[in-house]
Amino acid sequence: MLCRSSVAVSRNGNLRPENIGQNALAIIANFCFSVFVIGLMIFTIIAVTFKIQDPFFHPSSKITNFLSDNVVRIGDDYPTADQSAFAALINLTGVAFEEEEANAVSENSDCGVNDPIKCRDSDVFHLLMRAAIEKFKDVQFHRFGKPVRGENDSSCHMAWRFRAKDGDAAALKKDYRSFSLVRSENCTLSVVGIGGYHSGGNARMKRGKGKGKEKEKESTESGETGNDAVQLIESEGSFSSGKYLIYSGGGDRCKSMKQYLWSFTCMLGEAQFLNRTLVMDLSMCLSKAYSSSGVDEEGKDFRFYFDFEHLKDSASVIDQAEFWPGWKKWQQKDGLTLHLVEDVRVAPMKLVDVKDSLIMRKFGSVEPDNYWCRVCEGETESVIRRPWGMIWKSRRLLDIASSITARMKWDFDAVHVERGERVRNKKLWPNLDRDTSPKSLLATLKSKIQEGREVYIATDEEETSFFDPLKAKYSTHFLDDHMDLWDVNSDWYYETAKLNNGNAVEFDGYMRTSVDSEVFIRGKKQIETFNDLTKDCKYGTNAC
Repeated sequence: MLCRSSVAVSRNGNLRPENIGQNALAIIANFCFSVFVIGLMIFTIIAVTFKIQDPFFHPSSKITNFLSDNVVRIGDDYPTADQSAFAALINLTGVAFEEEEANAVSENSDCGVNDPIKCRDSDVFHLLMRAAIEKFKDVQFHRFGKPVRGENDSSCHMAWRFRAKDGDAAALKKDYRSFSLVRSENCTLSVVGIGGYHSGGNARMKRGKGKGKEKEKESTESGETGNDAVQLIESEGSFSSGKYLIYSGGGDRCKSMKQYLWSFTCMLGEAQFLNRTLVMDLSMCLSKAYSSSGVDEEGKDFRFYFDFEHLKDSASVIDQAEFWPGWKKWQQKDGLTLHLVEDVRVAPMKLVDVKDSLIMRKFGSVEPDNYWCRVCEGETESVIRRPWGMIWKSRRLLDIASSITARMKWDFDAVHVERGERVRNKKLWPNLDRDTSPKSLLATLKSKIQEGREVYIATDEEETSFFDPLKAKYSTHFLDDHMDLWDVNSDWYYETAKLNNGNAVEFDGYMRTSVDSEVFIRGKKQIETFNDLTKDCKYGTNAC
């Protein structure tokens, strides 16, 4: 009876002709609402799981990892193990040419057949590299220097460092050769000849045998070690017609290198956005975290740590020490004007139409609101792009790393063991001390690295004898095994002292970790402390 009654109700109610239209509309409405809800759920799932590639949209906790995984790998962190090894080795795939462009490059269509070859041009540089790599197939190239003008307008000289692929010698050798080029009527350049061993004398570093002021200056055109000399003001006209940006004051000085780079790239990004020359301070303060004295150390040079030549080639920059004398000399004479900005909330977009010669951002004394990176926060994040590709490690530090890897014949595995202050903080890292003990390391590495392999251990453990038990299974190597690469008789010592007015430069803590990390990424296998050796979180308990 109940079923029949219900059917009767159905027949007498919902199925009446006058209700069919209303029922149809209700069904359509319910269907549309269901589609909307399902679509909303799909969109929500995508929004939650999608990983944004732009690092500036990541939370601040991710910025640190981003800094250490980019072009300049700072010494505080090591790159992840999936990055390719042998980053400094050069082969055909590393030269930016398509297959059909292997032996020639095209210039602008308005060139003259007999015009001088612009050896410093990037296309010419790539052409010469390609030609050298194709000609000397039995050589393992490490790094090419920038080419310079040769003995005439159709010749370029270029230097490089190399080792024989099948040779037993571990040390890198140097060569510099002359390249002969021809230009066709369609403005295509081709390499028609490469000179003999050491035929490119103009690319050779000029070095005297005396001391102090008696030493000959390295050629500013030298392609072998690079030209990171401070760029001089060419003329009054070029200086006075320029537009400049400078940051003054602030709380970034003597902070960690991570913070320095995060703020510096913001400043550099703004200068590029405004199409202005960046007035930068080559003088740096080294944080006490990296100094042997345990205190902040002023008087360091940007060029000790980073490739200033590459920065000059990539962006318009000038050192403050060179800029201010020119400003004082020609400011009143040429009517140069200053636009002062004292509020970090003034976005770069509001400065685009400023006509003054110099824009000076002046930062206060209250931290953290006086950090340079504040300029790139908020709405500016989507406008200013930090030009990480312009910040490279110093070639001098890379040369040390390359010499170390060469001594291991480029065939080794690398282990990064972080201990230091962390092992004493059991609250944040309860298992680190045990997991990085020699006994635990041997047990963990047994399944990761083949017995008998060359193993480079990058570590902050002060006593390397701590790892002596590993010698029973592996041939271990440490940074301090290669101190001759930065002692008083080394190229590094000579070149950094020359930058420092003849005074010796300490191979400080940041340089050590910078070289350590560079050698680490060149290992065939790369074993990290966190994730590989211990389950503790890198930044402490519950901070993975």
